[in-house]
Amino acid sequence: MEKIIFYILAVSILALSLLSVLSRRLLRSAVYLFGVLSAVAGFYFLIGYHFLGAVQLTVYAGGIVVLIIFSILLTHEIDHKMERPGWLRAGAAGALCLAGAAMVIQLLSANPWARVEAAERSDLDTLGVLLLTPGEGGYLLPFELISILLLAAIIGAVVIAKHHLGGSRENQENQPL
Repeated sequence: MEKIIFYILAVSILALSLLSVLSRRLLRSAVYLFGVLSAVAGFYFLIGYHFLGAVQLTVYAGGIVVLIIFSILLTHEIDHKMERPGWLRAGAAGALCLAGAAMVIQLLSANPWARVEAAERSDLDTLGVLLLTPGEGGYLLPFELISILLLAAIIGAVVIAKHHLGGSRENQENQPL
């Protein structure tokens, strides 16, 4: 039964990820992203990491996606349909995605921590120590990099929103209330 659930979650993550990236409507992309993050939480629940599953649902699927949806609604771009990218841009993006996937696969297959047995699960205290350990075997650097990435995404969303709303002061001063 666990194998069937695993495959259902994996297929749904792949499908919703593609829909999130390929959708030309911003709000739909955010809803698809919510589905992806919820399915990732399903993986955590499946392997017995209930705390991480709950954190995934509350922080990422709940908090971050709600923030993205509020940003979309506040920019009045809810019905905006993005234009299709050119072939050169789409090809470059595809090549970068393939290169990134190859790098991740290579890193996962080269590191011994990728082959941890299910019987070697750690408790919550050990997980907390690993998340805050900066040295060998610790996850402080990836944890901080993810927070910087989220901050950059929020700043990018604000810049894009200001650009679409006519971000210069002259344009905003001439707008009727």
